[in-house]
Amino acid sequence: MKVAVIYASTTGNTEAMANAINEAVTASGATVVFGTADSANKDEVLSSDVILLGSPAMGDEVLEDSVEDFYNSIEGSLSGKKVALFGSYDWGDGQWLRDWEDRIKNAGATLTTESLKVHLTPEDADVTTCKEWANVAIK
Repeated sequence: MKVAVIYASTTGNTEAMANAINEAVTASGATVVFGTADSANKDEVLSSDVILLGSPAMGDEVLEDSVEDFYNSIEGSLSGKKVALFGSYDWGDGQWLRDWEDRIKNAGATLTTESLKVHLTPEDADVTTCKEWANVAIK
């Protein structure tokens, strides 16, 4: 199985989530495509069996710019793909993830599990949750 874990992070919080997710996916035996949205190869990501995308909530609960750009580049090719979303936030209630979920569904992709959000810096329990979420997301 090939799994892509693509993310952006502005303060390191979403990066910490991505690292925990990457650790769990790697431990599962999957081949992992891991990196930031600004350097991701869209063909390599789209050839993955499961795509895990992460973004912090920015401004008025929107995607980080490089994630928005990368997502726009693959959105038209997501029909039939398995996708799961994760990210960190400071305030708000997760609207950026709900909006992104709607976009994923409208693109014809299947969400493999509920989106994962962590408030601010992931603590030890959050890191454990990220790993557990990853194992569910890639099934």
